[in-house]
Amino acid sequence: MNEVLVKENIKIEDMIYEIRGKQVMLDSDLARIYETETKRINEAVYRNKEKFPERLSWILDDNDLEILKSQIATSNLNEHGSKRYNIRVFTEEGVLLLATILKTKVATEVSIKIINAFVVMRKYISYNLLEQKYINNLVLEHDKRIKALEDLFQKLIENKNLTNKIKKIEED
Repeated sequence: MNEVLVKENIKIEDMIYEIRGKQVMLDSDLARIYETETKRINEAVYRNKEKFPERLSWILDDNDLEILKSQIATSNLNEHGSKRYNIRVFTEEGVLLLATILKTKVATEVSIKIINAFVVMRKYISYNLLEQKYINNLVLEHDKRIKALEDLFQKLIENKNLTNKIKKIEED
C-alpha cells in the first residue's frame, strides 16, 4: 500500500478531474502518489514523447486551467503546479503508460489503484446518465399528459363559450 495515500488519507477519485471531456489526473498529483517529483514525471514524458500523444497526455492551456480551477474550487493552483511549470494531465491510458515508463514498485501498485478509480468513476457517471435518461423520459411523458389535459380543457372552454353564444342567440 502506498504510504502517501494512507498517511494523507487520499482518495484517488478526488484527484480525477474532467478536462476536454476526458477524465484526467494532474502531473503533480501523480508525482505525489508515485512518491517522486513532478519534474521527474515530465522528464519521463519528454524522453518518451512518441508514447504520449495528446490524446493520452497534454499541457493545460488557459481555458483548461479555468475549468480546472472551477473543479478544484480554488484560484490557487500552486500545490498543483505554478506559473514556472505548465500543468500536464494524463488520461487513464496515459497514467498506465506512465507507470510502465517509471518502472518502480510504487508506480505499479498505485497505477492499479488509479485504474480501479477510473473504472469506479466511469460506472458512477454511467449510472447517473442512465438515471438522468429515466427521469427525462418521465418528464417527457408527464409533459405529454399535461399537454393533453390542457388541450381537453381548452376544448371544454370553447364548447362552453359556443353553448353560451347559442343560448344568447336563442334568447334574442
